[in-house]
Amino acid sequence: MHIPLVDWLRAQDDETLAELLRLRPDLAVPPPADLTVLATRAGIRASVHRACDDLDTVTLAVLEALVVADADTGPVPLAEVRRLLGPDVAAPALQRALWALRERALLWGADDELSLVPAAREVVPRHPGGLGRPGSGPAASSELPELLAAVEPDERRVLEALAAGPPIGRSRAGSDPDSPVGRLLARGLLLRVDPETVELPRQVGLALRGDRPLGPIEVAPPDLSTVDRGAETVDGTAAGAALAALRQVEALIAFWGQAPPPVLRSGGLGVRELRRAAKEMDVDEPVAALLIELAVAADLIGECDGPAPEWTPTTAADIWSAGGAEQRWSLLVRTWLELPRLPGLIGRRDDAGRPIPALSDPLRRPLAVRDRRRVLAGLAELPAGTAVGSPAALANLLAWRAPRRGGRLRDEVVDWTLAEATVLGVVALDALSGPGRALLDDPGGAAAALRAALPEPIDHVLLQADLTAIAPGPLVAELAHELALMADVESAGGATVYRFTETSVRRALDAGRTATEVRDLLAARSATPVPQALTYLVEDVARRHGRLRGGAAASFLRSDDEVLLSEVLAHPDSTVLELRRIAPTVVVSPLPLVELLDGLRAAGFSPAAEDAGGGVLDLSDRGRRIDARRSRAARTPVSSEPSAAHLESVVSRMRAGDALAGVRRSVSGRVAPAASNGASDTLATLQHAARARRSVWIGFVDGHGVAGERVLEPMNVGGGVVEGRDRVGGDLYRVPLHRITSIALVED
Repeated sequence: MHIPLVDWLRAQDDETLAELLRLRPDLAVPPPADLTVLATRAGIRASVHRACDDLDTVTLAVLEALVVADADTGPVPLAEVRRLLGPDVAAPALQRALWALRERALLWGADDELSLVPAAREVVPRHPGGLGRPGSGPAASSELPELLAAVEPDERRVLEALAAGPPIGRSRAGSDPDSPVGRLLARGLLLRVDPETVELPRQVGLALRGDRPLGPIEVAPPDLSTVDRGAETVDGTAAGAALAALRQVEALIAFWGQAPPPVLRSGGLGVRELRRAAKEMDVDEPVAALLIELAVAADLIGECDGPAPEWTPTTAADIWSAGGAEQRWSLLVRTWLELPRLPGLIGRRDDAGRPIPALSDPLRRPLAVRDRRRVLAGLAELPAGTAVGSPAALANLLAWRAPRRGGRLRDEVVDWTLAEATVLGVVALDALSGPGRALLDDPGGAAAALRAALPEPIDHVLLQADLTAIAPGPLVAELAHELALMADVESAGGATVYRFTETSVRRALDAGRTATEVRDLLAARSATPVPQALTYLVEDVARRHGRLRGGAAASFLRSDDEVLLSEVLAHPDSTVLELRRIAPTVVVSPLPLVELLDGLRAAGFSPAAEDAGGGVLDLSDRGRRIDARRSRAARTPVSSEPSAAHLESVVSRMRAGDALAGVRRSVSGRVAPAASNGASDTLATLQHAARARRSVWIGFVDGHGVAGERVLEPMNVGGGVVEGRDRVGGDLYRVPLHRITSIALVED
């Protein structure tokens, strides 16, 4: 006997219904009023399509077999499904596939009467199993084996080609009765679709395939060759990549703080600006595009307001820069994991043939987060330190597990995800790193995992005779800050090379460091002797530094050397500075102090800024900033998977609604309008129900004029109010008598 889907759902326990809503979350939005609504939604075409996206190759083959058996129009026995699948699908694999279909409410019923949602026919290919439509005449007769045994070799080649699928073929020779196609049409072994198209009847295809009616089925997943890289090697490589990514983002923030690029009129970032950023970050363009996308998504960079908007660092960038390496990395990788965009599309052509720019709307792909997690989850199944043999092997495995996912970019998304994860240190050497595994399992613990993978910071450098310093590992924060003031990074990697120049040393002096402090720091923190050339450089810059002192009056210059001030006033480039001597040792200018000092340096002088106490004042440019548009809490990714408590609540409400619908059906035809009976009859009915401990169905209107209904077990009736416990949910309610519009006793 055929059981409707809604009745099958009613017979399931709450855990099964909750699992159904977890596997098909679209069914719970908005929460169904009862199980009838749930059953209706479960059969909607769009929802069935989404549910089938998670099915593997074997389960989809079982689904096709059910469609071929017409399980969507009436119950079919399991034996027929097993016959269609052939010997490739063993009983355990078949039962797993049937269970996967049942727990998604795509299939229901016992094994002797399997029923399929009708919309499943639209999910499978146009020709399920590569078979044509059932034919009539000779193809459906008992003479079919004899007809097939009598075909000529050229005719059999035609039949076998169509039997392998698809069953549709085009041939202009079909009008020739002496051609193989013409002879097959005459004997009813082929059906004509149009003058040039023929179709192989289903019965003929099944007969030709023998004991594999649906053809060969790939039951086992593809082999995934692996390579043991070693967990320590993978984590060490990942930590180096993470630090490199942080340096590159810092360089981007500093660069765009000085020269923000314009926002394209159509939105996004221009190709030329992307190239400039890549050159400044010392990376190739795809890596630069990825880091730019992440910086904007993390709100470290935003689009400033104004008639000519620009991509400008936000105030959140300064907070981010002040954090530790692991906290900064954690924000970037959590942003990447939940990024609903595909940076790999940057530079590809859109439908109009134009290149897709970075930060543009065409990159938005809501399913990118799901696909990204699938790739990482595939790597997470391997032991720590174990890498896949190739990205293509991983793509083949993921394609077997979910053939319907990914679309035409399915394999490319795997390559892009691995490449992006490698840049960020989530993956290293094609293996999931320890920090990457923590990111996937517990995003909040990713920072701690990276901290454990990073080598211990060192407190020394190796000074070289060529005015460079080598840091053989990550430096302690204090030394890294001081070294960044007095030297420029020449190359970064496992070891960082810093170069000392006149400009870099002057930068340290401008920041308030003295020559003695610079020399003492280098002597204390170098594992090698301080080269004489570096000592001479520091002393030479310090000797010329600060002989001119600038201050903000509009701005002023002072010097104990009156001849030096006279030399400044006499310099040809000083005319644009509008200098005026107000004392033998003091000169003032209407220009801002920063412009004055820059002009003097361009003229070959080495002035220094001073504060009100005469100390060195640091006027170095911090770069432009705009307000962050989102709070840090808003940037924290939130899991979209419904909680168990939420699913339990939805199931409870559906059960309650179903029970209420059942009560409504039981009182149908016996509902009495309260208004026609009068308030006295309504009161009498409620008092009788309270004394007899019977339930009543009431229709009412709430204080907002919205109609509702409820089944109550009245406890107290008086004072114009009935107080009772809801029979379905068990909650206590108070309903004013004047709001009751209809009433009926419920038969237990």
